[in-house]
Formats: sequence, C-alpha cells, structure tokens
Amino acid sequence: MTRQCFHCNEAIPTGINLSVEINNTQQPMCCIGCQAVAQTIVDNGLTQYYTVRTEPAHKGQALVPEQLQKNKLLDEAVLQSEFIFHSSKSDGKSNEFKEAILTVDGISCAACAWLIEMQLDKLPGLTNINVNATSQRATVKWQDDQVKLSDILLAIENIGYQAMPFKANDAEISNKKQSKAFIKRLGISGILMMQVMMIAFGLYFGAFSDMTEHNTIYLRWVSFILSTPIIVYGAFPFYTGAIKAIRAKRLSMDVPVSIAIILAFSASAWATITQQGEVYFESVSMFTFLLLIGKFLEFRARSRAAQVSANLLKLMPLTAVKLISADDINNSEQLVAAKNLAKGDLVLVKPGEVVPADGIIISGISQLNEAMLSGEQLPISKTVNDKVFAGTINGDGNITVEVKQTSTQSFLSQLIRLSEQSQAHKPKIAKLSDKIAQYFVALILLTSIATAIYWQQHLPEEAFWITLSVLVATCPCALSLATPTGLTCATTRLNKAGIMIKGGHVMETMPKVDCFAFDKTGTLTTGEFTINNISLFTDNPLYTREKTLAIAAALEAHSEHPIAKPFTEYRDFSLDADNVQVHSGQGVSGVINNIDYAIGKYAWIQSLNLAGSHNINTTALKQTDSNIESSTCVLMANNQVIAAFYLVDKLREDTFDTLRALNKHSETHLLSGDNQTACNAIARTLPIKNALGGLSAKDKMQQIKAAQAQGLTVAMTGDGVNDSPVFGAAHISIAMGCGADITKSGADVILLNNKLSSINTLITVSHKTKRIIQQNYLWAFGYNAIVLPLAVMGYITPYMAVIGMSASSILVITNSLRLLKK
Repeated sequence: MTRQCFHCNEAIPTGINLSVEINNTQQPMCCIGCQAVAQTIVDNGLTQYYTVRTEPAHKGQALVPEQLQKNKLLDEAVLQSEFIFHSSKSDGKSNEFKEAILTVDGISCAACAWLIEMQLDKLPGLTNINVNATSQRATVKWQDDQVKLSDILLAIENIGYQAMPFKANDAEISNKKQSKAFIKRLGISGILMMQVMMIAFGLYFGAFSDMTEHNTIYLRWVSFILSTPIIVYGAFPFYTGAIKAIRAKRLSMDVPVSIAIILAFSASAWATITQQGEVYFESVSMFTFLLLIGKFLEFRARSRAAQVSANLLKLMPLTAVKLISADDINNSEQLVAAKNLAKGDLVLVKPGEVVPADGIIISGISQLNEAMLSGEQLPISKTVNDKVFAGTINGDGNITVEVKQTSTQSFLSQLIRLSEQSQAHKPKIAKLSDKIAQYFVALILLTSIATAIYWQQHLPEEAFWITLSVLVATCPCALSLATPTGLTCATTRLNKAGIMIKGGHVMETMPKVDCFAFDKTGTLTTGEFTINNISLFTDNPLYTREKTLAIAAALEAHSEHPIAKPFTEYRDFSLDADNVQVHSGQGVSGVINNIDYAIGKYAWIQSLNLAGSHNINTTALKQTDSNIESSTCVLMANNQVIAAFYLVDKLREDTFDTLRALNKHSETHLLSGDNQTACNAIARTLPIKNALGGLSAKDKMQQIKAAQAQGLTVAMTGDGVNDSPVFGAAHISIAMGCGADITKSGADVILLNNKLSSINTLITVSHKTKRIIQQNYLWAFGYNAIVLPLAVMGYITPYMAVIGMSASSILVITNSLRLLKK
C-alpha cells in the first residue's frame, strides 16, 4: 500500500524515509520541504493546525498557520515604511541598516531584558539590540541583507516572548490588556485567599475544636481545592518566567520564587492526602497574593514611566488635508492618512489642527505651539520658509506646508527612537549588577539547599519554612531594577523640559564634566544678526553702499552661517555668483561678472594673498585700521578690500545666569571663530573665564584636547556647521535646537527649547539621577546583605519574606519616580 505524506497527503516516493514526531507519533513526510514546515509547526507549539485543518497543505508550500505567517508580512517594504528607520554605514552607503522599536510582551523584570539581549546577540546580521525592561520595548538594528525582521521576531518568540513593532495605540491597548489580566489574577487570588484564611484562623484558634477528625480533614480538603486556582492560575506568571530562563540556560528571579511556591503547595497537598503533618495552604495563598500585588504595583510604576514616549506618538494626527493640483491656479483638498504623506506633498493645516508632517511653510502666517518639543507653552510665530514639525499645534491662521520628511523620519519619531536608545543604555555599574544578579540567584539556591540540610538536622518541623523564606526574601529583583528605572525616569523628565538625550553615555558622564566650552554666535548669542554699520574702502563709483550689499548678499546666499542671514534682504537676483566655495569657519569666495570676490573674516582675507598683496585705499585704511580688525566680515574684489561690515548680535536672556551658575563648579571657555576683539568685548559683559577668538574648527579641537590633557572632562556647546567636527573631540556635545542639521545629528544632547539654562537643568537632573541610582543600589545590596543571614537563621517568616521582597522592588521604583518631579 502506498504511503501518504501526513503534511500534504501526497504519495511518498520509494526510498524516501522522512518523518516528524507530531503529538507523540512519528508521521511520514514525502520530502525535505514538508518535513521542514511540519517541524516548524511542531517547534512553535502549533500542532493543533493538523487537527483543525480542512484540507492538506500543498506539496512544497510552506503553509504555516497565521501565527507564523504574520511575521513574514512585516518584511514587506510597504508595511515597514510605517515603523522602520533607515541609517547609513560609515562609508556613506544608504539603507545598509534598518532600525525599529519593538514592543515586547512578557518582560517581568530586568533579567528578562538581559535574557533577550543575550539570546538575540547570536543572530548574524543583528548589529545592536537594547531592551528596556521598564518600558517593555526593544530597539533593534540589523543588516537587512543578512537577517530579516521576521527572523528577529521569531527568535524572540522562541524564548517565550511576543514582539511586535511599537505603535502608541497598540502599546496602550497592550498595557490595558495586561492591567486587566493582573487585576483578574489579583481578584481571583484575593477572594480565594480570604476563604482559605478564614478556615485556617478557625483551625488555629480553636473554633473547630469540638469537631470530629473527619470534619477537620474535610476542611483541609476544602482549603486544598480553594488554594489550587491561586497556585495554578494566580502564580502562573512566575512559572512562565522561570521556564523561559531555564530553557535559555539562565537563572532569573522567578526561579527561586517558583520553587518556593511549588514546594510549599506540594508539601501541604501531600500532608492533606496522607493525613499526616501540617498544612500551610493559607501561607502559600497569602504568599502568592502578596507577590502578585508587588508585581502589579511594579507593572503600574513601569507603565507610568513608559507612557510619555507613547503619548508623544499619539500626538501625531491620523489624517491630513492634502492639496492636489486641479489646474494651474486651484488646488482641491483630499483627506488622506497622515502616515501616507510623501516628501513634496502639500498639506493644508487649519487653525487648531495638528501639523501632520515635518516641512516648511510655503504660504500663510500663524502661531504654533511647540510645547511637545521644547516644553515652552508660549506659541511661536511662523511665516513662509519657516520649519514646522509633526505633532505641533497650529494656532490662528491657515498655513500650507510642503512635506520634507515622512512620518517615520519625522523629528518626533527620531526623538522617541533616540530616547529609547538612551534609556536602554547601561552604565558600567548596571552591567556589573546584571552579572552579580545572575550569580546571586545561584547563590540563593545553593544557600537554600544548605539551609534545608542544616535545619532538617536541628529543627525538622521548621526546616521547610525557613528554607522557603530564604528562597523568597533574598530574590534580587530590586538589584536589576536599580538602573533601568532611574534612566527611564530621568530621560522622561528631560524630554518634558525640552532636552533631548541622544547619547547613551550622557547621564553617566555629565556629573563628571568640569569644563564647559561654548561657541559664540548662535550659542551664547541669539544668532539673529543685524547690519549695524558699513565702511567702504574704495573710491570706485561702481561700489556704492547698495551695490556692495547686493554683492555680499549674492555670496552669503550660499552659506548657512548665522552671519549670512542679515544679508538676505539686500539680495539682488540679477547678480549670480559662480564657482562659489564655502570655507568652513572662514568665509565665502566666488565670481560675479568675471570679478573674483571673497567675503569673510579679516584675518582670512589677509591670508588669501591671491595676487601677492591687498591694495587697500591708504587714506581710508589709516582712518579705519584700528576698527577694521573688529569688523564682523570684510569684502574683497580682485585683491582689493572694498568694504567692512559691522554686525551686532544680542546675548541670549539666560546666558549670564547660566555661565554664573556653571562657574561655581566648572571652568568656562569661549571658543569662537569671530575675531579676538569681538570675543574680548563679549567676555567683558559675561562671567566667562577664558575667551579665544579667530579659531578654526581644528584650533577648537586642539583647545579641547589641551583641556582634556589636563584631566578635565569637557562638554562643548555649539550650533553651526563648523562646530560639528569639534563635537567628536568633546566628552559630551550639546547642540542648540535652532542649529544646523549636521550639528544636531552629531550631538549627544539637543536643547530643543534653545535655552542655555537647560544645561543647568541637565546637570541637576544627571546629578540627581546618579544619586538615586546609587541609593537604589545601596538599598538593594543592603537589603539582601541584611535579609540573607536573618532568613538563614530563621528569624524571617514566609510572610515577612514576601513583604520584604515586594517592598524592596517597589521602593526602588518609587525612588526613581522622584526624578519625574520638577
């Protein structure tokens, strides 16, 4: 008789002897393909597929149930566009890496996060994974040509956790679902526990003393039946956590807790069945109930700390009004999904509506509330060519916005992604504590065994409960929560204040900073220049004041430096500059109407020496030589200096107070590309210890390295393109929110609110975070150091053990939540 393939129901060729064990029975397979698919179904616990399917699978077709196929769909580019962030390799090739935030269900403590990181680190092509146990999210980065997102999700599922791309609404639904499940377990366990306790109190205090022995046995059986759902259903999360850890050949906090619950219940059940010995159903029921309360309070605290970034994503509108060109004059309005907007689309944002995407205003004037980015509630006036950001709220005017970034590349999405990364960063002390926690669990188990052996010989009737207390009281949950909760709350607090942390090391390094270096233009000052005066050094009638300004404007149009902006209003579009070169931190050169021009710092103009010398009008020079060096920039035509421009820039309102506060504990330095005269002038009005002018980017780097050579930890604050290379030399780099994009991309911290006083806030919060994390570790280590010997000596009862373990974890989380307060 011809054998048939169990999977596809086709005939098995002669000589093929393949099979898969399904439901304890070896089932024949016709080919390697069917065998592989069937084995996948078995490995994922989905053998019920074979009992409910209505027809066999097609030969060679991986017909896998929906639970496995759904992950494959997430590899589709259309779906990935909603949650994937693309990053480049250092060699400049684009789209080499993909990055995503995942919501991971089933994380119960920091050991779970560590377990996931260790297991997934083995995947080829996965370049980075950071799991945040507090927010229950993972940030993953991978090379798409080596590993797919579905492979990553499957690897997470293989160790017992469920992961899906993070979406704010989905995360909120998941949190509500988990909260309801917790409350359900608590409710059932609490009600049944009270019934068991009532019976136990009656037996202990003699309420049933006149009852016959078989009635007492009956009450024991009632307690056994009532406590069974508590042990099986109520304590189920502890069992699953322990099984996940053991399957991965690791030890987690759930292992000793599960052992304690199972041993206590088993011993009582055996005493009930054999009618010999004492039963402690009330103890194990109360024990489990208190553990569940601790877990629930811990879950609520974690949810509170994690909800801020989820709430940020919820600011993104679901729909947008897209303008579609009907003819050369009129545009028709079409309501579309905001996530489907593409670069170049035009959208209409009406008063009171939320901006759906990052872009620039091409028509209209309004005031926008950017509190979600900067923490500043006052609306900001916006007009044509101004940038707007997704999630900000339009005020009182209609504006038309040209989309510049898709939803996944928006500033808000990057803010959330970078916040997740910085929260998941582990300082050295956290990595050390993770290792200690693993060995500590093993130590607990060994100590429990030794305790049981000792007390069994000296006090057998108490040996079991003393051992139980050791297993529970010393569980190092608080140890693993000490750092993640502190970093999450600190980052959340800073985000609310308009400070975005990009570098994971910032919170660890900031308390050590004792030297602050600042750029001048756009950092200590507002960067909003106005032309205060012009000096002409030529008698040539072609170079009138207006003509000179127009030439300067044509050159400065190619620069992003704040100094270039005040020339915009003098732009004459009949003048076009060719062969333009932007010399970073120095100036701009180009050709206009066959004449070589250069505009920039006086020292740079002198150094050009295009034809050997600069023919400056001698009389004019004698009258102005003392002032020309203090000019902001100088214009040269065919080797002749024809004009000097004097620009004024006002200080930021909080510059003085910020520097005064920094000087109390740190050195302050001004490193500017402006001339020394201008730097000296500003230094006389500010409490800054050292002011250096005329510096190139290379010079600034040398100054920073010199300070580091003296043992100082340096933080550099800037805003311009020329500050970007300097950031790499500093221990911490801080960019102003109004600065150039390249500067912000290379910074560790971005001051979204453009307030220098935020540096003091960052220092305060980082010091407080350091203290709170240290307090957390002090409590966690101190608690275990005190409790372990007391539990071994029998001074701690199981009740006290449960309360102590839960209280230690809750105390650590509550202590960290203090960082959320201003």
